[in-house]
Amino acid sequence: MHRISSFLSDDYDCYFSQLFANHFMIRATVKLGLLDHTVLAGEFKARADKYLTVNKLKNDYRTTIYNNTYDLVVACTDMIVPKIFTGVKTIWIQEGMIDELTLVARITKFFKLPRYFAIGTSLNGSSNICDIYCAASEGYKNHIAGMGTDLSKICVTGIPNFDNIEEENRNNNFQHHDYVMVATSDIRECLRQDNRPEFIRNAVQIAAGRKLLFKLHPNEKMERAIAEIKEHAPADTLIYTDGNTNHMVANCCELITQFSTVVYVGIILGKKVHSYFDLADLHRLLPLQTGGHSARMISDICRGYIEYSGSGSQFLKHYSPVNAFSLASAS
Repeated sequence: MHRISSFLSDDYDCYFSQLFANHFMIRATVKLGLLDHTVLAGEFKARADKYLTVNKLKNDYRTTIYNNTYDLVVACTDMIVPKIFTGVKTIWIQEGMIDELTLVARITKFFKLPRYFAIGTSLNGSSNICDIYCAASEGYKNHIAGMGTDLSKICVTGIPNFDNIEEENRNNNFQHHDYVMVATSDIRECLRQDNRPEFIRNAVQIAAGRKLLFKLHPNEKMERAIAEIKEHAPADTLIYTDGNTNHMVANCCELITQFSTVVYVGIILGKKVHSYFDLADLHRLLPLQTGGHSARMISDICRGYIEYSGSGSQFLKHYSPVNAFSLASAS
C-alpha cells in the first residue's frame, strides 16, 4: 500500500489504517485481546503502526483520527469491509496467496455467513463488494471469478510485493547457502489441524543429511514451534523467527512449505519446491512478474478511477493494465 501511494501522494492526500471492523462484537473481542493472533490486533497491528510511524505516513486508524471523508479506499481484503465505506469507491488489491477452500469456508460461503468466519483467507476476493479487483495473475483472476466476484471487475496487475522476485532477491547478503529450507504456516493458530512433528520428520527425510533451515510464520506460537523442531530435527538445524524470508529462499537448494506464499518465490527462482498445494495449480496461479511495475500500474488505476463517474467494470472496459505494463516496461 505504501508503494502504491508513493505514485499518488503528489496529487492526493493518502492515509492508512490497519484492518478494522466497526461491528460492536468484533470491537469488543479486539478490546478483550481475543483477536491478538489476527491482523486485527496484537503484534500485527503493532508492527503496522510502527511502520507508519517510521515512514512518516498518516495513520487514520478506523478513520477516527483525522475525521476525513474519503474518495477512494484501497484494501487488501474484502473479508471485512466496514459499513462506513458504503458509497465510497473501493479497489481490492491481492496481497498474497489465497488459502485453500476449507470445509469451514465452504459452510461459511454456502450459508452466506460473515466471510471472516472462514478464519483464513479462503474467501478473500470473493465478496464482489469492491468496485475493482486487482489480481496477481490470470490464474487468480479466474479463481476469484469462480468464487463469486464479477469477472468484469477483475484486472490482472501483479502485486507489488511479488512482482520482481528475481531481481530483488537473487543477490543478497544472507549469510547461509545451500540448505534445505522449511517455511512453516500458522495452521494451528488458524484453528486447523497440523501434525507438526510428522511434517518436521518428513522435512528431515527430504533433506537426507543436508543442512536444514526453518523459517517460522510470524503468527505462530514460537516457543512451541521451536521446541518441536529441536525435538524432531538434527541439532545443527537453523531456526529463524524473523528476517528476510525471500533472501532465505534465494539461497536455499530446496524449499519445503505448507500453505505459504513463499512457495511462489521458490518457483520463480527455479528451486525444487514442496507444498500442501498442488504444484500444477501453483504454476497456474503464479503471480505476474512485471519487473517491479505493479505498484505504478495499480496507482494508475486508482488515479483513473477516482476521477471516473461510472462503475468499476465500466472503467475497466476503457482501461488496459497490459498496455500500462508495456509502457512502464519500455520506460
